[in-house]
Amino acid sequence: MKQFKAESKRLLDLMINSIYTHREIFLRELISNASDAIDKLYYRTLSDGDTGLNRDDFCINILPDKENRTLTISDNGCGMTKEELENNLGTIAKSGSLNFKKENEQKEDIEIIGQFGVGFYSAFMVSEKVTVLSKAFGSEEASKWESTGTAGYTIEPCEKESHGTTIILKLKPDTEDNHYDEFLETYTLQNLVKKYSDYIRYPIKMDVEKSRLKGGLNSMVPIWRKNKNEIKEEEYNEFYKNKFMDYTDPAKVIHSSTEGTATYNALLFIPARAPMNFYTKDYEKGLQLYSNGVLIMDKCADLLPDYFSFIRGLVDSQDLSLNISREMLQHDRQLKIIAGRLEKKIKSELESMLSNEREKYEEFFKNFGLQLKYGVYQDFGAHKDVLQDLLLFYSSGEKKLVTLKEYVSRMKEGQKFIYYACGENVDRVDKLPQTEAV
Repeated sequence: MKQFKAESKRLLDLMINSIYTHREIFLRELISNASDAIDKLYYRTLSDGDTGLNRDDFCINILPDKENRTLTISDNGCGMTKEELENNLGTIAKSGSLNFKKENEQKEDIEIIGQFGVGFYSAFMVSEKVTVLSKAFGSEEASKWESTGTAGYTIEPCEKESHGTTIILKLKPDTEDNHYDEFLETYTLQNLVKKYSDYIRYPIKMDVEKSRLKGGLNSMVPIWRKNKNEIKEEEYNEFYKNKFMDYTDPAKVIHSSTEGTATYNALLFIPARAPMNFYTKDYEKGLQLYSNGVLIMDKCADLLPDYFSFIRGLVDSQDLSLNISREMLQHDRQLKIIAGRLEKKIKSELESMLSNEREKYEEFFKNFGLQLKYGVYQDFGAHKDVLQDLLLFYSSGEKKLVTLKEYVSRMKEGQKFIYYACGENVDRVDKLPQTEAV
């Protein structure tokens, strides 16, 4: 039995319990590691010439075994030698993916998901024992790494037919509070793949026997990474309705790709109508946050100011780590840069709608104008300059909605004052004695 180099049960417990807030995250982490292993081998096929492999050969398999209470995740990627198993799994928080990225950082088209080297250990949140069988591509020997996560680990030779890595999780017994059996249910596993790993670039399959067939549980190609010119309006609408459980098409689609200080893709939607609970305390704002196509957070509130909380959508950035926690996100510089740019982009799109699609903007304002007005009052008027040109007011003279700029531009010569009244609706305000006096 060997001891972890970055030892102690306390360190292992600390990483698992502080970095990860949900047990189900373990599947996302192991699938991401498998994707990285395939990426490394695929890159090798590109750099070394013909290795007898092509992209269609690669896949990730998930195999639940209820009888033995095991869950197996396997890939046909680069695999690991005994020394690499020792270095990557024997040292907590050491990342083989990060080393690979550093070695090839001058080369393009390398997107490695896992970089902290702690994702693998999330398996111990649900497992009483973890077994790793691995065979490096081009090697004749395979090795088995095994650990219960506390006392240490063992490494010994084993038999494995093909290159790649197989991880076998022996799930913990169920308790009154924790039901680990759920991770052996096909329905649960399919949902977790769709939720967190839908855009992993290799097919994720549930049946090893069909591993040569194309396709899998995951979609693989994120719509937001496609060229905007290649996407039809119907595709955006269908994606929005399926992703965000709405039955009406969005009023506006905002699709942007940004590189530089912060590199990210954003796909945002302005709903055609306000959700039933929008103006209640139950409504939760936020955008889905992805790292290289892998879901980090379902609703990241820090990406949107309150006055734009009606926006639905997602952000995908390769600058963010998969293992980032909510606490770390609040202090993440990249996230703040992205949030600032999104705010400017949303404002710009709304101004464009106001100028070029007036009827559509007025409909939008009926749904969400109250939120923009609240934004002007919020924080003692700190956001007034951002929002004031987006507000509409009913003009008693023109009998329609106008902006303050439009009203001022049509003021009669010599008019010194603008009178305004607040009320439940226009009809009630019209009947006020004060309105009649004015």
